[in-house]
Amino acid sequence: METNSRVSDLLQAIKNGRHRIGEIEFRANNSNDRFVICHHADTERSQAPDHGGLEIHHGPEDSRRLSLYAEDGSYRFLKAQRNLRSGWLMLLESPADLKLALDQFYPAALGLWLAHRRETLEIEHLRQKLDRQSGMYRRAKMLTDEQAQSLVPATCAAAPGCARRILWQISPDQPLAAGPASSATGIADRVPPDEAIPLLCAAPCNHFIAECLATAKKQPPPPPSAP
Repeated sequence: METNSRVSDLLQAIKNGRHRIGEIEFRANNSNDRFVICHHADTERSQAPDHGGLEIHHGPEDSRRLSLYAEDGSYRFLKAQRNLRSGWLMLLESPADLKLALDQFYPAALGLWLAHRRETLEIEHLRQKLDRQSGMYRRAKMLTDEQAQSLVPATCAAAPGCARRILWQISPDQPLAAGPASSATGIADRVPPDEAIPLLCAAPCNHFIAECLATAKKQPPPPPSAP
């Protein structure tokens, strides 16, 4: 039932003029229930005769494979990295197939956006997540606020960069400093915000936590407690 609701929400978003999510362009194919998706850089080419010679995929089954590797063959360890390879086009037979394909490229993105719009999205701030770390990651709690502020642009905005818009803060009362990572719209080439489904970051990802640990470990460990 929830899947059907999400499909309806996606169709409504398209009806309202949204046609982009991350680096992907999506559109209805003429007047039927079929859809076309491609890399946004191939939008014009995809509408040429024979789809401009793009590599054609039928159905959503190849979505995950297309999302795994960048143009240079490197592994995309974050699905929201701004290095999705271009040169392909996917023909989809139904709204359900469209949702499935987009979910493979950007897992949970539609649900996060809908929850954010309905003001039901739970945000986990950095200190809250660090406080839950144990085992080898427990030293990440030693990260200072200044180090955390520096890590955001160094990790999230560093090439190829993450397309997600950060919603979390250092702590509930400590916002992130303004910068390219914290103010990013999540839209690959800055289409108007009401024409895209944004990619949202509701909590620091595991990659960021690993960077927190690496930075914190450069500090000397605290002295042992007195007996």
